[in-house]
Amino acid sequence: MKLKIALAQIDLELGRPDKNYETAREAVIQAAREGSDIVLLPELWASGYDLENAHKYASPLKEGWFARMQEMAEENKIVLGGSLIEGQGGRYFNTFILADSRGEQLAFYRKAHLFDLIDEKKYFSAGKELAIFESPWGKIGLTLCYDLRFPELFRAYAVKGVKTILLVAEWPMRRIAHWDILLQARAIENQVFIAAVNKVGLSKGEQLGGNSAVVTPMGEILVKGGSASGVFIAEINPDETDKIRKWMPVLNDRNLDVYD
Repeated sequence: MKLKIALAQIDLELGRPDKNYETAREAVIQAAREGSDIVLLPELWASGYDLENAHKYASPLKEGWFARMQEMAEENKIVLGGSLIEGQGGRYFNTFILADSRGEQLAFYRKAHLFDLIDEKKYFSAGKELAIFESPWGKIGLTLCYDLRFPELFRAYAVKGVKTILLVAEWPMRRIAHWDILLQARAIENQVFIAAVNKVGLSKGEQLGGNSAVVTPMGEILVKGGSASGVFIAEINPDETDKIRKWMPVLNDRNLDVYD
């Protein structure tokens, strides 16, 4: 079954969630108009990395900005993904949710790998679980930005039968070559489709890199966003992963005696 994924590569303003909501909404409307099944918004799309004021934007799951995101999905009859600041039990998480066309939460993932260079460990607690959603298009896994540098996370999804991995990010231009290479590497080594959205514009003086992309299990780039704002769409058939894994059974050939 084919899956049409839209990547909303947008320029968002630090600490201005109401304005960012309107920017995101315009992109979601466009994605829905073009017949997309899923649209992805970038990491911390409402607030950006205004972590010093995390308490202003945080809420429990299904409340606050999470609820507004679910409403946006329902209004546009589309599956919508993106991350926001979750407040739970006195702790904060960078949490990626998927909401369906009825406004229901399908899955959530708390970022497991926190990037200390931008003080994520100071403000966020790390997630401890994978997030796998059983969808009409097969199993889908959720990841966030810095996770891309940790191949073991992607391998954990692959061995559990995930066919498509979604990634939302705020990745800087000065390391965009790493982003490009790692997206292809994670797709090839795990024989999965990867759909990754990144922000553009400035955040605290840092130029963000864009280059949102959908990559096939063979490393082919189906769509790539460049450095400008836009909604970039690709259609995939996740069942192709089964054919590729049968043709070259990499996952079956792992030597677990060595790694364990």
